[in-house]
Amino acid sequence: MTLLLDGEARLEVADNVLSASGEAGFDAATALATAGCDWLDQQAEGSRVAFDLSRVGQASSAVLSVMLEWLRCARRRSLVVESVRLSSPLSRVTAMAGLDRLLSQGMVEALD
Repeated sequence: MTLLLDGEARLEVADNVLSASGEAGFDAATALATAGCDWLDQQAEGSRVAFDLSRVGQASSAVLSVMLEWLRCARRRSLVVESVRLSSPLSRVTAMAGLDRLLSQGMVEALD
């Protein structure tokens, strides 16, 4: 199901996986974060969810902000985040920003 189509950025959900794709720059980040949190807020407490950012075209702090906002929303709803899938470039940006240490060991999967 498509939750958002904002320019070239797209947010979809299937099997409790929020998937962002396209060009998710600063212009689309707020809409992606809001649409994702709106969906997360509808999930039952304790539900299992995952985030897939492996098809986001550019690695930027805007995408990292979206991911962090989704993690905050999931925590607030007591959801279990099973995994966060990142593209290789996004994984490098996450590591450079020191955010990889904030994410649970084994939860983040970087794609090559």
